Amino acid sequence: MENQAKTTVKTAAVATAQLPQVHEPRNPGMDLDLDWVLSVHANTSAIERRAASISGRRSVKKDYQAAWMLKAITLIDLTTLSGDDTWGRVRRLCAKAAHPVRADILDALGMPPITTGAVCVYHDMVETAVDALKGTGIPVAAVSTGFPAGLSPLHLRLEEIRESVKAGAKEIDIVISRRHALTGNWQAIYDEMRAMREACGDAHVKAILATGELGTLRNVARASLVCMMAGADFIKTSTGKEPVNATLPVTLVMIRAIRAYHARTGYRVGYKPAGGISKAKDAVTYLALIKDELGDRWLEPDLFRFGASSLLGDLERQLEHHVTGRYSAAHRHAIG
Repeated sequence: MENQAKTTVKTAAVATAQLPQVHEPRNPGMDLDLDWVLSVHANTSAIERRAASISGRRSVKKDYQAAWMLKAITLIDLTTLSGDDTWGRVRRLCAKAAHPVRADILDALGMPPITTGAVCVYHDMVETAVDALKGTGIPVAAVSTGFPAGLSPLHLRLEEIRESVKAGAKEIDIVISRRHALTGNWQAIYDEMRAMREACGDAHVKAILATGELGTLRNVARASLVCMMAGADFIKTSTGKEPVNATLPVTLVMIRAIRAYHARTGYRVGYKPAGGISKAKDAVTYLALIKDELGDRWLEPDLFRFGASSLLGDLERQLEHHVTGRYSAAHRHAIG
């Protein structure tokens, strides 16, 4: 019976020791189609009803829940974006990213070693993270473009991107100018996003919409489309610094924009909810929603990430409970 449980967890999790090679063609973008953008609307009450229903309709338990939690770990951008970050803290975070779950828990589950999807830091810590992650296959993501407000001059934002790429970042998390979305200046968002994509070169770009500051779900949907048209590889909810960060209604709007863009262009764009996702049960709910709306292909690190810092600790704690039947103290699963 124990071997059967291990097989269930191992098979369902499909967790791997390293980030898989990206094999999707990059989204090249397209000309700005304002007719398409302005035709997009959002039925807020229907969106909220659908979002509220997902956790109750997609509940998983026992071995299957453990498998989903292991999957969630492989999709985390393990993040530290604090003003008091130090080189030592970043190195400890990188060590945790390479070994996110204690070996005895993985052994009990019959799992090989796994890693997180990436490590996300400020530009100043990129070289430290790259050095600490050598040989792990884990990419470094850098927040850029005047994060979190994105209000510095455009030429400085572009230069910051180039410097982060030069330092070794393989992914760049940029922030859009929210004022353009709030005033309906979609051409300005498109032009800035296009320039940022070009500055990234081969590094993949995640466009942070800061959805908590966009006012309406309609603006979220339109901003999502515009960023994808401009060549974003991922669209991301939040910086984690806004009063309201990732929510299920916002997620539903953004992933349906992704689905519509894929249907029209054939290109898959990734999705990253960030901020406020700190519990294992919430992570499983998000993954269930992605599976329902976009399908299994989006449950891989090249198309889905959680932007999180404290989520990993709760996932590991819940996995230990699954193995032992006991809840451990949070300090047994420190990440920094």
